[in-house]
Amino acid sequence: MTLPPFRTALELAAAGIPVLPLRKGKVPFANCRACLYTSCGGRPNMKTPGPCTCPAPCHGWAAATTDTGVITSPAWATAWQGAGAVAYHPGGAGLTVVDLDDDEAITWARASLPRTVVVATTRGQHWLYRGTMPSANAVRPGVDIKSVMAYARWRALSPPCTLSGLLARTADLPDAVRALTAKKPSPVRPAVAAPAPAGDGPCRHRTPAYLERGIAMAEQRITAARSAVHATVYQTFLAVLSTHGRCGCLADGHVARLFTAAQAKGETPRHCADAWDSARARLGV
Repeated sequence: MTLPPFRTALELAAAGIPVLPLRKGKVPFANCRACLYTSCGGRPNMKTPGPCTCPAPCHGWAAATTDTGVITSPAWATAWQGAGAVAYHPGGAGLTVVDLDDDEAITWARASLPRTVVVATTRGQHWLYRGTMPSANAVRPGVDIKSVMAYARWRALSPPCTLSGLLARTADLPDAVRALTAKKPSPVRPAVAAPAPAGDGPCRHRTPAYLERGIAMAEQRITAARSAVHATVYQTFLAVLSTHGRCGCLADGHVARLFTAAQAKGETPRHCADAWDSARARLGV
């Protein structure tokens, strides 16, 4: 096979940079029939980093690989025949790309960011930094961040180099770039709580302190969540209701405290109410 994108992909893979083919419209190839509509499960939801397990170049960034056996496989052959360019997974290479789309963005970068490896693009420049971070679009006018769970079109370096050589040439990812995707604390909205279940079962709590301790621990669990906040909130509601939801000790004020803790983590009142109702329905309280 003599297609330029294919040759480029092999060179990059040999250098340690995970690659995938792009269609002529410079977008990844569509999922194969077996993976269509996320029917294969797992990787298609794009929520967690890691390689795609499909033999075809499916799921965008997750298909990126340095495995020449995969790149030269029959499952990828058709894609290379229709490829218009090569992309790579910056996060998989230990890199972050600051994608500058116009002159204004480039001017901002020159004034705000440390100098590093810079490559020209169709509309602007890619500034490459050593280190990874969450990817995000439109972090400021004309600026996108491509790193973990994202792909970037490969732009030739001069002179060419291995991944270790590229990492040696790039500057460390600066805090000014990391700050562009830092989540701003959400203002705590007034808690909108669902009513506590009336409960008509026997009370297992010897003192009010037991209930108070349980609610405080539930608030702490929600507040400490660093990921999977939706799931943590639901599981916490479920635990509280399973322990305190049948005897009538749980008051509306307790529910309001749980909702307030959840909303401080970014949950909406509607999400809180839905999670509460789902937990009650599951337990039948």
